[in-house]
Amino acid sequence: MAQNFRHAEILQLARERGKVVVEDLASHFGVTLQTIRRDLTELCDTGQLTRVYGGAILASGVANIGYEDRRKLQAEAKDRIGRLCAQTIPDEASLFLNIGTTTEAVARALLAHRNLMVVTNNLNVANILAQNPSAEVIVAGGVLRRADAGLVGDVTLEMVRHFKVDFAVIGTSAMDEEGDLLDYDFREVRVSQAILKQARRRFLVADHSKFARSAPVRIGSLSEVDTFFTDAEPPEAVRALCAEWGTEIAIAPE
Repeated sequence: MAQNFRHAEILQLARERGKVVVEDLASHFGVTLQTIRRDLTELCDTGQLTRVYGGAILASGVANIGYEDRRKLQAEAKDRIGRLCAQTIPDEASLFLNIGTTTEAVARALLAHRNLMVVTNNLNVANILAQNPSAEVIVAGGVLRRADAGLVGDVTLEMVRHFKVDFAVIGTSAMDEEGDLLDYDFREVRVSQAILKQARRRFLVADHSKFARSAPVRIGSLSEVDTFFTDAEPPEAVRALCAEWGTEIAIAPE
């Protein structure tokens, strides 16, 4: 029975942190490292976690984790990333913000900006920026994805193509060591690709846990991004590619 309780709590910690570490879990539960390794092995055997060096992460697949779990995951890091990105966006700018909990953090950090024009396919972003009385908020139409209040599909795509803005701010569900940005919904990816094409400067906002995940649909490459805002140093291979491509890496301070 205690083992079942540990399994449930280990999964909850993995959702909150993105990764669980053997030593930390052993200390947390007051059990041996071997006991935790067995727990992780059992959770991986059932497909709920994936083993990585020193611990485990939430299992990746062809479906994203739930919106509420994503919103809580790395929440403090997302707020820091959002504030750093917002500092780069001046008053009286035009921008796209796409679907994602990190772009929502950017929206919160933009509440004091003046005279913005924001185009978004994220109803959560629209509701956040509705609190900024000087911001003009344009919601791209489309099919409502109830799971996270995102708008996707051909109508969204067509509306995005009517704009040319100063900044595009996008998130991603996963990133690999080749610098590819990955997501789960092909309809959402098409909109993100169009957003990148219709902006003069392109920003990616993503916390370090995205390097521990995978997803099946390719948005594009970090080579297409001007600045990558994150909360920790990316893997060495990614840093080398960004240097080659001229993609700036901006790390949010603690």
